[in-house]
Amino acid sequence: MDELLKTVLIVCPLVFLAGFVDSVAGGGGIISLPAYLMAGLPAHLAAGTNKVVNGCGTLSATLRYFKNGKVRLRAAVSAALGALLGSMLGAQLASMISEAALRTIMLVALPCVAVFLVCKRDFGRDDSPAAEPAPRREVIVSALIGLGIGCYDGLVGPGTGTFMILCFTAFLSMDLLTASGCSKAANLASNVGSAVVWIIHGSVLWKLAAPALVCSILGNLCGARYALRGGSKKIRNMMFVVLGLLFAKMLYELVVK
Repeated sequence: MDELLKTVLIVCPLVFLAGFVDSVAGGGGIISLPAYLMAGLPAHLAAGTNKVVNGCGTLSATLRYFKNGKVRLRAAVSAALGALLGSMLGAQLASMISEAALRTIMLVALPCVAVFLVCKRDFGRDDSPAAEPAPRREVIVSALIGLGIGCYDGLVGPGTGTFMILCFTAFLSMDLLTASGCSKAANLASNVGSAVVWIIHGSVLWKLAAPALVCSILGNLCGARYALRGGSKKIRNMMFVVLGLLFAKMLYELVVK
């Protein structure tokens, strides 16, 4: 069998699944990046191809949420600008902070988040939305969310969208569905910025990116449809899946490395 065909058969189903998960609750990168590495791509090609493909998939999901009125534009744009700055700061801090220490902190924090979601069953429910905050507060808080989570993205990365959803819900009283839409729009900016850098450096395997891109878009559209039809309950359930995957990934990397 042709080597490219083998790679496509390994990557595309996992990219579809990653797009589905990411459009619902964030965290798709936990699935998609290992898929490229599993297929035998060098790390730089895997990262570059993953960013280009994920960026296109995120765009399709963002448009779907926006069309259904589940994106607060002011909050999304403010968070996107904060995330761009935060990701640059995170990249700079990466050389100063021990990754092992950060992963240890995350291993403690992730179960706490899961327990919080179990205990607080009304967290982010879309049947009891709170009043929107004042415009100035929404801009400032959204920018700080983008800055903080963007910094984490630059340092570690996996689960960025999931943590952004949690922050939008906790600090701006959004239901999980609207928070998911805003996080997609904010993530889109950082994905595009990263993708442009990888493209300039020639670190994209286009013959694999083309079919993977189609699968990512389809996965994101299906996931967004699933979330929009199921409401916050569907997103809440998927978040437990993402938190579990993220915990397992970080535990494995901490033990192995």
